[in-house]
Amino acid sequence: MSDDIAHKYGYQMILMLLAGVLLMVPAVGLTAGSETESGYAAVDGPCNLKFPEDHGGHPGFRTEWWYYTGNLTSDQGRQFGYQLTIFRRQISPPDAVRRWPDPASKWRTQHIYLGHAALTDITEGRHLYSETTARGALGLAGVERKGDVVNVSIQDWSIRIRPDTHRLKAGSAAFAFDLDLTPAKNPVLHGDKGYSRKGRSPQQASCYYSFSRLAAQGSIKLNEKDFAVAGLSWMDHEFSTAPLEPGTIGWDWFSLQLTNQTELMVFLLRHEDGTVSPASSGTYINRQGASRHLTAADLTVTVLDDWKSPRTNAVYPARWRVEVPALELALTVVPNLADQELQTGASTNVTYWEGSVSAEGRMTGESVQGQGYVELTGYAGKFDAPL
Repeated sequence: MSDDIAHKYGYQMILMLLAGVLLMVPAVGLTAGSETESGYAAVDGPCNLKFPEDHGGHPGFRTEWWYYTGNLTSDQGRQFGYQLTIFRRQISPPDAVRRWPDPASKWRTQHIYLGHAALTDITEGRHLYSETTARGALGLAGVERKGDVVNVSIQDWSIRIRPDTHRLKAGSAAFAFDLDLTPAKNPVLHGDKGYSRKGRSPQQASCYYSFSRLAAQGSIKLNEKDFAVAGLSWMDHEFSTAPLEPGTIGWDWFSLQLTNQTELMVFLLRHEDGTVSPASSGTYINRQGASRHLTAADLTVTVLDDWKSPRTNAVYPARWRVEVPALELALTVVPNLADQELQTGASTNVTYWEGSVSAEGRMTGESVQGQGYVELTGYAGKFDAPL
């Protein structure tokens, strides 16, 4: 289920600007003073991330997102999964403002914001989602940092990041959630201290960090009924300029939170010929919050089943065997609901599968369970990135 909010708020011109533009390409991180031929900021080395500053926006990079997913249970035992993503898309190089008329229109902006919110009602077997789009002008959407507090908003959806909590509010006429998230561990820097390679070129990389375990509590409204909920959440933040490497059609991304208080993130970049890019990688986070970078050679992900969308006819993987021999870790990962596909024609114009999953297996000889989220892109068509 989706809301055509772009039409509701009269953003046809914005959608025309963004038609065919891929908002969800892997992000590229930052090196101070570096830029691409197009004038946008670029990266070919360490990201030098600092907090709370880097919870905020990074204008100059073409693409950025704040991404939250999680699994929640109500007081009555009803199970839910949720997703909230706010994308920032820069539509002109940083120095383009010098060519603006003086005075410039208050509508003029270099940034378009897009949002996806989803709720998986696992118990009742339903997946609902909504999308929205707004200019980064006149208070319609934007990123603001005041002291230690970062606010990211689009229309009436919001993310507020404080040192001790993240507050999320989003939804639609059909569903809404209002959640407080408390970090159990410090931010995790993926790759080389946040510099996460996504291809052969040093510039095909991302500044990428996560909060891998956030204790969540709050409320969900579904069909005018309120549910008090609690559970676990995951947060990703990336910003970039570079597109996908040529020949890459999409990726499979896993975030798993295990009952032994450890976490695992894996992303696999898929080539047109069916092979996986050697730039694919992952991160393991131990009980104390220390991270370990995992290369493609450290990971084995085997597809055990698939699911065909009745709407798009896309065939997605639907069950996996995830193995990390160096950690003596082997997991079977299963969707909590087969149909968690999103068609976002009113915002990013991307069809993808993003859903709640459960995991079960063994680590260092002991049984372990888990929960998390999986994102699958490029299965409903080649994931081109005409940037």
